Amino acid sequence: GRRALLERAYALGVRYFDTAPSYGVSEERLGGFLATLTPGERAGLRIASKFGEHWDATKSEPFVDHSCDALRRSLDGSMQRLGRIDILQLHKTTPEVLGSRDLARAWEYARECGIAVIGASVSDLESAAIALAEPGYGILQLPYNWAQATFGGAIDRAAARGMAIAVNRPFGMGRMLYENREITKADAFGFILEKGFRGAILSGTKSPDHLEENWRAFQEAAARQGS
Repeated sequence: GRRALLERAYALGVRYFDTAPSYGVSEERLGGFLATLTPGERAGLRIASKFGEHWDATKSEPFVDHSCDALRRSLDGSMQRLGRIDILQLHKTTPEVLGSRDLARAWEYARECGIAVIGASVSDLESAAIALAEPGYGILQLPYNWAQATFGGAIDRAAARGMAIAVNRPFGMGRMLYENREITKADAFGFILEKGFRGAILSGTKSPDHLEENWRAFQEAAARQGS
């Protein structure tokens, strides 16, 4: 079932996996897959997770808690499920939380846990600006696509200061492809690749076939860019 999706992703050449505690059993599934890899294979992957949004198993729904205690416990759980985490991002970021003492203490703890890269997953421009100005942050995750290019300037500023970018919603949650038939997935990826940043484009799917389709479209877009 789900393991097949991860195995297909790895076989295709996907080497960046983005997960979070609030995605239900996502971390457990990914951790189970990672346990099947050799140390050499694992060393070639980048595993990115988040803290700040948590999963309530009894209600089967996510909830937000940015207290230092919740963030620390969340990271402990993620590391238990995933083993080593390469990248940790603040989830459900707000300007207030970015400036909080609780978060500062949680980042200190993350460094003690050996997390090499920290950053934020943002959905508002003010949070993006604060994260861009934070010298300790090495990655910024944000939505960017043909239909929602709001964060184009943030991508340029991040690239200029050497930050990695993880673009989510490359197809605008799929809306763009259905409403605008003449845009192919390769066009959608190409629009993002034109930005020329270092990082990853995250396309979530539950289907191995969709995954393969996304991968081929990405390869086509990259070939067009000559990159």
